[in-house]
Amino acid sequence: MDITLLRRFVAVVDAGNHVPRAAAALDVPLPALYSSIEKLEDEIGHPLFTRAKAGWTLTPAGILLLEEASHRIASAPAAPAKPAAPAGGKAKAAKGKGRAPVVKGQPKPYKKRQGR
Repeated sequence: MDITLLRRFVAVVDAGNHVPRAAAALDVPLPALYSSIEKLEDEIGHPLFTRAKAGWTLTPAGILLLEEASHRIASAPAAPAKPAAPAGGKAKAAKGKGRAPVVKGQPKPYKKRQGR
C-alpha cells in the first residue's frame, strides 16, 4: 500500500469524514483526494466508507484499515518537504512592439501618434 494513500485516508477520518475539509488540510485538490480513496478501496477490495447524503461513515473494513494505517504511518519515514519555488517570474512579452501585418487589398497601417 502506498503511504500517501494511507495518509490521505487518515486525514479524511481525522476531518470527521469530511472530504473537502481534509483536502484543504492536506493542500491537495478535491478530485485527487476522491481518486486516492477510490484507489485505496480498489487495492483493498472493500469499501472503506458508506456514502450517504447525511455524510460518510466508516465501514468495518475502514475501521480495521484505520488502525493498520496509523501504525504504518508512524513507522514510515517523514515525507520530504516540498521544494521552494524558484526566484523570479515568467518573462512577459512587450506590448505594442512590431508592425501590424499587411493585408492584401487594405491600405497600409500607419504609425499612430502616441498619446500622453
